[in-house]
Amino acid sequence: MAVARSMRRTSPISLLLAALLAFGFICFLLSPSTPSTPTAISSQQRQDNAAEHPLSPPTKPFFKSQAVRADGHKAAPPVVHYNLNSLSSTADSIANRERVLILTPLARFYTGYWENLEKLSYPHELISLGFIAPKTSEGNAAVAALEKAISKTQSGPIDNRFASISILRQDFLPPLASQDEKVRHKLSAQKERRESMSRARNSLVFTTLGPGTSWVLWLDGDIIETPSSLIQDLTAFDKPVVVPNCFQRFWDSKKRKWDVRPYDFNSWIDSKTARDMADAMGPEEILLEGYAEMPTYRTLMAYLPDLKNLDPTKMVALDGVGGTALMVKADVHRDGAMFPAFPFFHLVETEGFAKMVRRLGYEVFGIPDYFVYHYNE
Repeated sequence: MAVARSMRRTSPISLLLAALLAFGFICFLLSPSTPSTPTAISSQQRQDNAAEHPLSPPTKPFFKSQAVRADGHKAAPPVVHYNLNSLSSTADSIANRERVLILTPLARFYTGYWENLEKLSYPHELISLGFIAPKTSEGNAAVAALEKAISKTQSGPIDNRFASISILRQDFLPPLASQDEKVRHKLSAQKERRESMSRARNSLVFTTLGPGTSWVLWLDGDIIETPSSLIQDLTAFDKPVVVPNCFQRFWDSKKRKWDVRPYDFNSWIDSKTARDMADAMGPEEILLEGYAEMPTYRTLMAYLPDLKNLDPTKMVALDGVGGTALMVKADVHRDGAMFPAFPFFHLVETEGFAKMVRRLGYEVFGIPDYFVYHYNE
């Protein structure tokens, strides 16, 4: 029998190679794909995400280059579309490469605060920082010290650099001339002080919140100690608003040893007594927590921990929150939750924020057995 022309022109080696290629292609189609691990970020990617300027570079998502037209003039900035529906804020924030915005109203600069920030184990290329400081002599000193610390960090190893840093200055003067603890915590100073703080917080968040931000961590400038895993610990609860307990380390002269005590009393579960007090108030009056002159008999999260039997995963539903360390899903702010600079159901600032969050249909939670520590003046 005569051999077909096509078979006569095909060598055995060609047939073997074709068979091997076909086998390899079938194996490729049938084998499961291996996704790249989120933590395996190349050096070039870290370089691209790291801030270029050591002080206050623009927030990365808003940085837009302008092309030059043929006549030499700059073209209009391009229109950029952001699909916020694809933005996630999940319990696995690191794996999903979720960006975190840490916001701090800054009246004084504490070295311990900055050192604690540097120790956070969340990938720094996913962290942006925002600060707002008053235009006072203390505010100027705080910003000068902050810029010095920023310059050192942002000029150092790429892995330690933050994605972007913004520094704002208040366009209004604070009501108090001094930031000493005894002065700023007087009952008579609270309404004006906390309304001013609300204005500062609102200016900060709505100026720095970018389209790529998944979480907002409010962290006061006098919080000098937190777990290094603070961000991933708080996001792991996957709640709209979650707040840890703020304590303070101090030297107990009677026991002759270091001990801890509650500091922030603004995280609470409401009481009928407090609601009745609010009902009897005038429209401009506010209800404050932690003062003997206003016995609200609320359940304070500060007193809930059993220090001998701690469970840092335990949650409680709250009606009010403090702002020393407060994790908020960015969508909560995008939906309009802000810090009332006016009596909102007789509450202002962070406590009024919790009320507003709940009125928007979100839940607020506290972690009584998880601690951050305030500077001891």
